[in-house]
Amino acid sequence: MRRLISLILLLLALPASAGLFDSRPTAAPLGAALNNSADFLPVREAFKLNLLASTADSITLRFVAAPGYYLYQHRFTFSSEPADIGLGAAKLPPGEAKTDEYFGDVEVYYGVLDVELPLNNPDNRPFNLNVTYQGCADKGLCYPPETEQLKIGGGAASNASAAGAAAASWSWGDLALFFLAGLGLTFTPCVLPMLPILSGVVLRGRPSNKRGLVLSLAYVLPMAACYAALGALMGLFGASLNLQAMLQSPWVLVPFALFFSLFALAMFGAFELRLPAFIRERLDRKASHTQGGSIAGAASLGVLSSLIVSPCVTAPLTALLLYISSTGDALGGGLQLFALGLGMGTPLVIFGAGGGALLPKSGDWMVAVRNAFGVMLLAVSIWLLERVLPGTLALALWGLLAAGVALFLGALEFGSKTSKEKLAQLAGLALLVYALAAWTGALQGQDDPLRPLGRLPLAGTASSQVAPGSWQTISTSAELHSAFAAAQRNGQPLLLDWYADWCISCKVIEREVLSAAEVVSQLGDYQLVRFDMTDSNAAQRALLDRYQLFGPPAILLFDKKGDEWRDLRVVGEVDAATFAHRLSQARERF
Repeated sequence: MRRLISLILLLLALPASAGLFDSRPTAAPLGAALNNSADFLPVREAFKLNLLASTADSITLRFVAAPGYYLYQHRFTFSSEPADIGLGAAKLPPGEAKTDEYFGDVEVYYGVLDVELPLNNPDNRPFNLNVTYQGCADKGLCYPPETEQLKIGGGAASNASAAGAAAASWSWGDLALFFLAGLGLTFTPCVLPMLPILSGVVLRGRPSNKRGLVLSLAYVLPMAACYAALGALMGLFGASLNLQAMLQSPWVLVPFALFFSLFALAMFGAFELRLPAFIRERLDRKASHTQGGSIAGAASLGVLSSLIVSPCVTAPLTALLLYISSTGDALGGGLQLFALGLGMGTPLVIFGAGGGALLPKSGDWMVAVRNAFGVMLLAVSIWLLERVLPGTLALALWGLLAAGVALFLGALEFGSKTSKEKLAQLAGLALLVYALAAWTGALQGQDDPLRPLGRLPLAGTASSQVAPGSWQTISTSAELHSAFAAAQRNGQPLLLDWYADWCISCKVIEREVLSAAEVVSQLGDYQLVRFDMTDSNAAQRALLDRYQLFGPPAILLFDKKGDEWRDLRVVGEVDAATFAHRLSQARERF
């Protein structure tokens, strides 16, 4: 879900990099299966380790975390075999601040992380490098500590993963979202008015629909190819620059926040963002002298248009480039921006093929789109500043933004209104309520924009807690076997809760789900077993593999014979209402 949210925000010109939002996943609807193990990647796909370089003096490693996954800074350990190899302390860049209920205030890494290990190995003796790391998924799954061994000899990598290849970061769904992003950018005041002008040059002489389609494609494809080249370069070199790590410094975050605020003002019409006149005039003259009726002329115009249009979409384009830079994938970056260019050119292709009547006309709606982009850019500024400002102040800024939008929508304007204006006012009133809640929460010390007033206690929760003794906590396979045997002797189904102290989501489930009244009332039927794998030893990880799990949290339900109801399996976080429904489904099978 986090990755999907990030890509949706990209459609609204937000620079969502592989995982920088802290939102909770939406629970599955009632009746939908929660056997969602497929939603999570195996640990070595979620976090790909490569050996970039090895000399007698240093080793450079690269971790590439998949979108929606992060690594803990303090959970890295490095050791060598034999131990007398002179391995120095790892040089780790600053991470993103995160409050962890078990570890406290920690720093984590999303996207690409380069680690340098000082080395004193003048003879270039071959040795094994043990790399231990631990990470989590934003969907609510925490992986046990993982150790990989790299064989290093003669200053070069000898393991299969040391090719240095970056993780493939794109999917067909991503390309579709980038295409929609380009389509959305087309319907902005700085791009759409160019379509009839450019099409008048490309389609000079009123060609047939077929010829118009060919010319339009000849115009759009080179334009998209220019964007693809830019995306490939950012994917190739952006990862080595590690822009996300660079964005953790206040000296970078604050200017970037001002940068996006400036572009927001441009979206609101405070000033016009254009190329310098001497550059724009030369490009316009070149375009006007380019032959429009030929395929070569249309292609040339497409390349020129990518230069003319780019300044109009600088802010969202920068956002997309920041996202691509975090992936380290040149092919994916090229394909994603190629899809963006195709989206921007689709209306022109429709127009060239004879569907000009299908294109929307200019009007007030274009101003509304521009203003929406401006609001999103202001949200970017606050989102960046969240990492350097106190949480309460950031929450107050979110309230200020919501209040500004509410006033713009006419929340406090009264009098006769059209139906459209009434709907806008209703949305504004809702935002104004949120703004008041955010300011109230900020004054009370709250810092979560999704819960500005904090978490309200559920009625009846305190009086319906399961007695601590009713849970059997185990940590070995033998103890689990004994628990199953006891459940079968007693004729009880068994609930198996996978838990670890370092698993934040486990604590969320324990506090908010397993203590909820609607869940507690149904737990009396089960033998309650909590498998504590905090130690994460080899035997415990082998047991995870046996049950085809990547890590906690997970809740498995077994019938009286010890057979699991696989369709009721829960992996990752779940809300109380949904899990209570799962228990009700299980009760029907007793």
